[in-house]
Amino acid sequence: MDLTSFEPLVALRILCGVWFLPHCIGKIRNVGPASGTFAKAGLYPPRALVVATILTEIVAGAGLVTGIWQEAAAALAVLVLAGASYAVVKINGFNWRWQKQGPEFMVFWACACALSVAG
Repeated sequence: MDLTSFEPLVALRILCGVWFLPHCIGKIRNVGPASGTFAKAGLYPPRALVVATILTEIVAGAGLVTGIWQEAAAALAVLVLAGASYAVVKINGFNWRWQKQGPEFMVFWACACALSVAG
């Protein structure tokens, strides 16, 4: 591999997609508690939305990793992350920093997803 031909935005896009894997695994393993979190944020029907979120994250992550329909994948990723940001703020109030359960990480991740396919 020639490091001079390294494409930073491609690497960023792939990383943004891979990052959805632990989120999906966590939701799949904990559908019940995740449903409770969705309900606490006022998102109904919570279980159906958890499943829809898992599927959306899988599609978005796969698209970002493979580069197939990457713009659509990034749009789905931004949508999911905007929803997660909304839920975090709804549950915890507006505390920007992640250490205080704020949406900072999700907003950054959404921006990275969008910027990784811009061009």
